[in-house]
Amino acid sequence: MTERTAADALVAQLAAYGVEHIFGTCGHTNIALLDALGRSDIHFVIARHEQTAAHAADGYARATGKPGVVLLHVGPGMMNAVTGVATAALDSVPLIAISGDIPSHLHGRHPHQEVNLHADADQTAIYRPFVKRAWHVHRVADLPRFTERAFWTATSGRPGAVLLNVPMDMFSRPPAGPGNAYPLPRAATVPDLSPADADRIAAELVAAERPLIYLGGGLGGPEGRRALRELAEHLDIPVAHSLMAKGALPDDHPLVMGMTGFWGLAQTNAYARAADRVLAIGTRFAETDSSSWNPQHTWSFPPSRLIQIDIDPAEIGRNYPVEIGVVADAGLAVGQILGAVRRLRPDPATRAGLREQIRTARTELFAASAERGRSDQFPLRPERILADVRAALPSDAVLVTDVGWNKNGVAQCYPLPADGRFITPGGASTMGFGPAAALGVQIADPDRVVVALIGDGGMSAQLPAVPLAVEQGLPVIFLVMNNRAHGTISDLQSTFFGRSYGCDFVDPDGNPYSPDFAALGRACGADGYLVGEPGDLSAALKTAVERRRPAVIDVPMVNEPVPTPGHWNIKDIYQGVFE
Repeated sequence: MTERTAADALVAQLAAYGVEHIFGTCGHTNIALLDALGRSDIHFVIARHEQTAAHAADGYARATGKPGVVLLHVGPGMMNAVTGVATAALDSVPLIAISGDIPSHLHGRHPHQEVNLHADADQTAIYRPFVKRAWHVHRVADLPRFTERAFWTATSGRPGAVLLNVPMDMFSRPPAGPGNAYPLPRAATVPDLSPADADRIAAELVAAERPLIYLGGGLGGPEGRRALRELAEHLDIPVAHSLMAKGALPDDHPLVMGMTGFWGLAQTNAYARAADRVLAIGTRFAETDSSSWNPQHTWSFPPSRLIQIDIDPAEIGRNYPVEIGVVADAGLAVGQILGAVRRLRPDPATRAGLREQIRTARTELFAASAERGRSDQFPLRPERILADVRAALPSDAVLVTDVGWNKNGVAQCYPLPADGRFITPGGASTMGFGPAAALGVQIADPDRVVVALIGDGGMSAQLPAVPLAVEQGLPVIFLVMNNRAHGTISDLQSTFFGRSYGCDFVDPDGNPYSPDFAALGRACGADGYLVGEPGDLSAALKTAVERRRPAVIDVPMVNEPVPTPGHWNIKDIYQGVFE
C-alpha cells in the first residue's frame, strides 16, 4: 500500500500491529482514514450507532485478548460512544478509540460539530475521567508516535481504554514517515512475584485454619487458571468469585463456592465473613460483591487477614486493609505461590467436611433452579428460559449477557460448561452491552454459537445490533427475555415503595406493551421467532443453532426478581437507614 497521506501511514501502522477489524461509524472528520482503510486488508465493521460500535469492539477484545479498535466522528459521534468505551475501561478491556476532530486551524472558532462551550475544542476532556490516557494530535509527526503509545498503554499493565484524537486535516497531510516507524515492543515482561514473597504467602496459607481464595476478573489466561486450580486442590481451599470471574474454574468443581455479596449464596457470604486468611486475586472488591463493604455481611477485615494480588497498585488496599499487598501479574503470582506451597507442604491437605458442605449448598441452588425451570407457566419463568438455553446450546457456546436476570441469574444458577464462555458487563453494568458485544465476539470466533441473552430493555437500547448482524453475516442469536419492563428495577421499586412507576412499558391505556422483536428481526433480514407457548423456545433455539443465521427469539417472561441472599445498602437507603 502506498503511503500517500498520514491516513495511509496510520493504516499501515495499524496493520503492522496486527489489527484485522476496526468497528465504527463514518463522518466528515474520518472519511480520509476510511478511504485508506478501503485500500487495506483491515476489515471495517460499519455500525449504525457509535455505542454499538464501541460495545462490538469491546466484545471482540474480550473474546480474542487483542485490543479492540473503534473509529469515531467528532462531537456527537464520539459522545455517543462514551458509554461503550467507559464499559470497556471499567472492565479492564484493551480498547483504542480513534476520533476525528475539527480542523486544527479552526480550533476554538466553533466549526461544525465542535465541542465548544466552556473550553475551546477539548473533546478529549469528555473521555479523560475513564480512559487510561487521551492524546490530541497537534502535528502529523506526532501521529505515529502517539499511536504506538496508545496501543502500548491500552495493553500493558492493567489493560484499559485509551483515546487518540486526530484533527481531520492531519489525516490528509503528507505522512511524517513510514507507518512502521514506531513498532511495538517485540517482547515485554510483566511484574512477577519474588520467591521470598511467594514463600511468605505460602506460609500464611499453609498455617490458615479457614482460608479462602477470592477470584476476580483479572486472573488472565489458561496457565493462571491451571495454577489456581492446583493451588486450591493442593491445600483444599474453597474458591469464591466475583461476577466477572464466573467460568475461570468450572462451575462443577468441588471447591467452587460461587459468588459473594448481594447475589451470592448465604453459605458463601458466611464462609467469607469467617475466613482467617483471604487470598484475593485480580479483584477490586466491588460494592455488590462486598455487600456495600459492611463487615456484618460478607468481608470482615480484620479479623480476617487479606493477601491481595493485583497488577494495578491503586487497587491494593482501596477498600480493605491489606496484610500483604502484591503488585504483579496475577497468573504469574499464583504460579509462584503454588510452587512455594508445594515446597513447604508436599502432601495435599484435606479439610474435613468442606467439599460436602459446598456440594450440598451448590446442589440445593441448582436443584431449586432446575425445579423452577420445569414449570410450564406462561409467560415463562426466567429459570425455565435458562434451563432451555442450557439444554439447547452446544457446550462451547458463548453467552453474552446484558443486565438483570440474564446477567445475575446466569451468574448465580446457570451451570456453565467447562468449555463454555460467559461475557458480561461488570464495572458499569451497562444495559445494551449484550446485543452489540455479541457481534464482536462472533467476529472473533466465527465457528462458535454466540447467544446474546438480553432483556427487552437491553434489546431496545441496541436495536442497531440486528441489522449489523445481518450486514456482516453474523449468526448471533438474540434471545430477548421479555417482561415488558426494566424488570429488576420495577421489582425493587415495588418491594420498597409499594408500586412500580416509570419502570414498566405500557400503552396509552396503561396495558403492558412490547414491540414484536421477532418481527423486528425479520424486518431487518434476520430470522424471527415469537414464543407463544412453553415448548416453542426449545424448538426455536434448536432451529436457530442449526441454521447459523442471525436470529431474534422473543420470549415472554414473568417479571420475577433475581434472588438476593446478600446485602446491598440501597435497601437501607430506601428504608431511611443511613450509615
